[in-house]
Amino acid sequence: MLRALYDRTIRASAHPHAERWLAAVSFVESSVFPIPPDVMLIPMVLADRARAWRIALICTVASVLGGVLGYAIGSVFFDLIGQPILDFYGADEKFLAFQLKFSEWGAWAVFFAGITPFPYKVITIASGFVHLDLLVFMVSSVLARGLRFFLVAGLLWYFGEPIRAFIEAHLGKLTIVFFVLLLGGFLVVKWLI
Repeated sequence: MLRALYDRTIRASAHPHAERWLAAVSFVESSVFPIPPDVMLIPMVLADRARAWRIALICTVASVLGGVLGYAIGSVFFDLIGQPILDFYGADEKFLAFQLKFSEWGAWAVFFAGITPFPYKVITIASGFVHLDLLVFMVSSVLARGLRFFLVAGLLWYFGEPIRAFIEAHLGKLTIVFFVLLLGGFLVVKWLI
C-alpha cells in the first residue's frame, strides 16, 4: 500500500497542476493543516530535478504567506479560530506562561519552527497573539522556510537518482522516521506550551 501511494505521488508530481497543489499545501500547512509540504516537495524534485529551485521557491513563498495567515489568526481571530487550533494541539493550558518567553525569544522561535518538524502553525498563531513585530516575524519566516525548503531541494537535486534509489529501497523505514519526527514536533509543542 505504501509503495503504491509513493508511486502515485511521484506520478502526480509531474501533473500540470502539481505546483498549484504544492503552493496550496504549503500555504495551509503554515496556519492550520497538519501535513508538511515535504510530502509533495520531495517527489516533485525527484521527478524533475531541473525544477528543484522553482519548487523550493514555491514552497517558501506560499509557506511564508500562509504564516501571515497564521499570524492574523493569532492577532485578530484568536478566540474564534486560534484557540480551537491550540486546543486541538493540546496547547491551551500552558499558553499564557509561554507568551512571556515567546515575546522575548520570538524571532528565534519562528526560525526554529520554520526549519524543523516542529509545527510551524503553532508559532505563526502565537506570533500574532503576542503581537511579535511583523517585520521580525516575516524576516525569520523567510530565512527559516527558505533554508529548509532550499536545503531539501538542494540535497535532492545534488544526489538525484542515488537518493531516489535510497528512498525507494528504504521507503517503509523512512516513512516511520518521518512520522516519528512529525509526532515528536507535536509532543515538543505540548511540552513547551
